Formats: sequence, C-alpha cells, structure tokens
Amino acid sequence: MNKIEHIGIAVSDLEASVSLFEKLLNTPCYKKERVDTEGVETAFFRTGESKIELVADTRKAGTMGKFIAKRGEGIHHIAFEVDDIESEIRRLKQQGFQFVKDEPVSGADGKMVCFLHPKSTNGVLIELVADKKKG
Repeated sequence: MNKIEHIGIAVSDLEASVSLFEKLLNTPCYKKERVDTEGVETAFFRTGESKIELVADTRKAGTMGKFIAKRGEGIHHIAFEVDDIESEIRRLKQQGFQFVKDEPVSGADGKMVCFLHPKSTNGVLIELVADKKKG
C-alpha cells in the first residue's frame, strides 16, 4: 500500500456539505461524480497529498443512507492507493482478510476499487484504490 489516497465521509446533503468543506478546507471541490453502480454521488477535495471524498446516497434506503441512519454522518472509510489491486486482493485474502466483494469494480475518480469487510479490520471499512489500466 502506497499511501492514504482519501478519506470517505458519509453525508446526508451533498450540496450543503460541499459548501461546508469548501469553507473548512479553503479550497473548492474539484470534482463531483455520480456512481450509479454504488448508488452514490461523490464530491472530492484535495488537501496536501491526500483527498477528502464526500459521499451521499442517491437511492432511498441505499448503503450510505443505512450507514447514516445507524451511525450518523461522519467518516465512512479510509482508502489506500495500491499499484496492482488484483495482487493486493490476493495477498490480503492469503492473510485472512475478508472482502465485501471479491473482485474490484469501477469507482469514482477514475479508479478501480475494492472494499475489505470491517469485520476483518477492527470495524474500519478499508477501500483499496488503483488507477484503471489503460488499454
């Protein structure tokens, strides 16, 4: 794992949260993106070498809405950049880690993503992210 790529924050109202974080971080949101496969809309901010990702539900009773109903708005996941997501998944499975899905999927910000199940990471949802392969 190379570095923390971003920290994902679950929010109820994306537009209000974008305004809040633009003031907080003193920088504009550089990208908003809808990820229909996951039922979310995202907004990204750069801060130093890392990013903050705000994540809001686009479906009634979707994953993010359920998370917020149970735990409230706040940190949802920590994403780590990896060079080769497939080999990292294999390595972590050999170490006994469980995954939410066994294969990486297309995620926001031009990345392939895969989540480790929080049951195997002390209750923290961990996301692996890698650039999509060109070609």
